[in-house]
Amino acid sequence: MLIGQGSPDNRLTETDVKALCAQAFEHKALVGKRILCIIPDHTRTAPIDVLFRVVYQLLSDKVAALDFMIALGTHQPLSKEAIYKRVGITAGDHHSIYPQARFYNHQWKKQDQLRYIGKITGKYVADLSGGLMTGDVDITINKRIFDYDLLMIIGPTFPHEVVGFSGGNKYLFPGISGEEIINMFHWLGALITNPGIIGQKNTPVRQVVDMAAALVTVERYCISLVVKGQDLVGIYIGRPEEAWQAAAELSDRVHIIYKDRQYKTVLSCAPEMYDDLWTGGKCMYKLEQVVADGGELIIYAPHITEVSVSHGRIIEEIGYHVRDYFTKQEERFRQIPGGVKAHSTHVKGIGTFKDGIEKPRINVVLATGIPEEICAKINLGYRDPVTIKIEDFRDREDQGILYVPKAGEMLYRIRSRKN
Repeated sequence: MLIGQGSPDNRLTETDVKALCAQAFEHKALVGKRILCIIPDHTRTAPIDVLFRVVYQLLSDKVAALDFMIALGTHQPLSKEAIYKRVGITAGDHHSIYPQARFYNHQWKKQDQLRYIGKITGKYVADLSGGLMTGDVDITINKRIFDYDLLMIIGPTFPHEVVGFSGGNKYLFPGISGEEIINMFHWLGALITNPGIIGQKNTPVRQVVDMAAALVTVERYCISLVVKGQDLVGIYIGRPEEAWQAAAELSDRVHIIYKDRQYKTVLSCAPEMYDDLWTGGKCMYKLEQVVADGGELIIYAPHITEVSVSHGRIIEEIGYHVRDYFTKQEERFRQIPGGVKAHSTHVKGIGTFKDGIEKPRINVVLATGIPEEICAKINLGYRDPVTIKIEDFRDREDQGILYVPKAGEMLYRIRSRKN
């Protein structure tokens, strides 16, 4: 049974959230169960503090365990202080008010923390990708989940460059999975391309995610959230597939901005929650479609000083390139993880690679704390962030200049492409 409500004009309060969760939980046999809640890290805007309080208040005195795992994918583990900030408590609160809650980081690189649950066959991969990919893919997931009776996914849904719309079972794959499946479906999404997949609800990558989730033997449950700015405008509770579908439908109405034209210059400002280019790349993904051919997209983020905490060495080795740079030199890049190649192509954008010459459709420029020599090394443009004056970009759309003050979550499209 799916419980929830949402509309673009909603503003759900903590009281509303508690009432809806209480109604949903009444239909579940949760007494005495061991529950693991899967929640996002700080790179996703959502009232996780509210959901933490509500879920704890409703369930802590009824269940045998109520723990929380950060669905990091390949992001860096959070410190205890960062986890407390994410759920809106202090260390003192943890011990005095929320003593039953235990917190865990997912660590994708630690093989001893993973369990094999099955595979996706090479034939299915080939059929799904139209022959673009082949080979079996092993599916592994954090083995801690098998200590529980129920996995409760709690997180927001936004347009997403790899899967179409985030949320739902994506909090399991890649949220708490091993790297084989992560690399496979990220590269599949990159082969389809960001403009071809972002903001599409039913995609080959979503099929992979849901197929992998179906192999999880622990019961799955989901609280899907839709956030507009800082306001919660939708919440859907039920099976992950159903809750995600409802959230994606609302996200499609809330998180896509349609423009009547493309722009020669876009200033895409990264919020503080993106602390490296790996996450800050979303400031390109969500705006690529509204940059004119030969135009420039500037990622403005003085606070970003690293390419990637987890993958920086490999990215500095290969640089940022269009998709065909990799597909037409497959043997050269065979050992590079698919997830890293996908990130590379998504940041660089679509383009061509012919007769050894790479021609991206647009020019991506970093106005960040990443030095000019590193930008040159990774094949991106550079601009000293000190030279950026916001007033030079604001209110100039009629001149072909678009200013986006908080980029990374709202998807921009040309109106003629509206579905």
